[in-house]
Amino acid sequence: MGLALILGIGVLTACSNESASNGSADSEKKAEENSNEPVKFTIMANLHTPEVPSDKIEKLLEEKTGADITFQWTPDGNYEEKLSTAFATSTFPEAVFMKNTTTFLQFKEAIRDGQFWEVGPYLDEFPNLKNLNETVLKNTAVDGKIYTLYQGRPLSRQGLIYRKDWAEKLGISEPTNIEEFYEMARAFTEDDPDGNGKKDTFGITDRSDLIYGAFKTVSSWHGAPNGWGEKDGQLLPEFMFEEYVNTMDFFKDLRDEGYINQDFPVTSKEDQQSFFKNGTAGMYVGSMPDVLSIYRDAEKINPDVVYDVQNQIKGPDGKYGIWSLPGYGTVVMFPKSAVKDEEQLKGILGVFDQLMSPEISNLAFWGIEGEHYTVEDGKALASENAELTDREVKPYQSIEIGEPATNGRYEGLSSYDVKEKAEELILDNENYLIHDPTVPLDSPTNIERGERLNQSITDATYQYILGQIDKSGFEKVINEWKKSGGDDIIREFNESYSETK
Repeated sequence: MGLALILGIGVLTACSNESASNGSADSEKKAEENSNEPVKFTIMANLHTPEVPSDKIEKLLEEKTGADITFQWTPDGNYEEKLSTAFATSTFPEAVFMKNTTTFLQFKEAIRDGQFWEVGPYLDEFPNLKNLNETVLKNTAVDGKIYTLYQGRPLSRQGLIYRKDWAEKLGISEPTNIEEFYEMARAFTEDDPDGNGKKDTFGITDRSDLIYGAFKTVSSWHGAPNGWGEKDGQLLPEFMFEEYVNTMDFFKDLRDEGYINQDFPVTSKEDQQSFFKNGTAGMYVGSMPDVLSIYRDAEKINPDVVYDVQNQIKGPDGKYGIWSLPGYGTVVMFPKSAVKDEEQLKGILGVFDQLMSPEISNLAFWGIEGEHYTVEDGKALASENAELTDREVKPYQSIEIGEPATNGRYEGLSSYDVKEKAEELILDNENYLIHDPTVPLDSPTNIERGERLNQSITDATYQYILGQIDKSGFEKVINEWKKSGGDDIIREFNESYSETK
């Protein structure tokens, strides 16, 4: 081989090595630069206020996370429509909050089709995300896999708010069982609790909502299952249990005796609360923390009004139980149409991990300390300037991940002692929860037709209470429910249930 050729090969080799070395260095330099670039992504979030917030909190969130975050605020009234349109046109941003548990369930098939990232395998890599409640995560699972980060909610806020001043005037203690609850309703109707000499009060104020009104809570006291329960070795819907019928009988009797507002099946929540605030009714079954807003309005009408709260009302079997939510209000998911690879996903998860830190959770939920809230006794006391907080902070509460027990944010403090008691009773409820066993299970028919089918049961429940149908009429509606798809729902839930055992 000639010297020139050898030298030429040597030069080419050297150049090639130098080029490879430079290329490698350039690649490493580019990777380093990319790692220093802020994670950039968009969050689609539900807007519960009339206007989008100022960017004050947004800038602080970006500053503290080092991320470039764009918020795609969508008004609550249009949220489901926006979700559907964005999904159909593949225009989802990188992080998408569902509106609620119902909209999440509607995306189960899309999840199964591989259109969203599974995030479960990555959670342990992040110091805050790994603290998410395992039971709640399980309730969001699809076929045993985790695709979401959840926004926590108390498992059960349900209980009784009542006129303590009326009870004391009549010599009645707080009810501890169904019989005492009924007696209070009777006394508040018949024994002139306001002392005006007129028969112008009644016991319980309720509304047209079998879940968040009084019915479901009272059915829990009667021992009914939550949504679905197990009987004779299989899962069946709650309305096929004797305890559900007993609850209907209880409400029918309350109405027949005039101890509840006669038109409650068509009463709005606003009107329900108005009866309570203006001194027409003395008992309100629902979310116990409502006592604060109710009291603020009621004391303007009657400065001497006194309320109290109670949760443990035992049923005929002498036991107390209360229906439970699945532990989350909504979830956030990560569409593969927007998040292209694992590296991008992990970058976004890293930002959500920071959003779940105590400091940033407090910033997003409460705002700026000293401006939007103060800390007293280890709790956050919101500023009296509610308009400022609503405008600048409240929208960001919809992006919270986890709950105080997992993200470390402050619980709220109220100057109203009955509200503080309500929060304590919410924690007490966690010792007596009745869970819905179908939450993590699957039924395609239920997703497709469940809402329409269940409406027929809701209508029949009201018809029974109003005396328009009897027990045989109610059973006919159940049989029609079964023929119209209910049998398929029962079969599918039980098949899914057997797979989890």
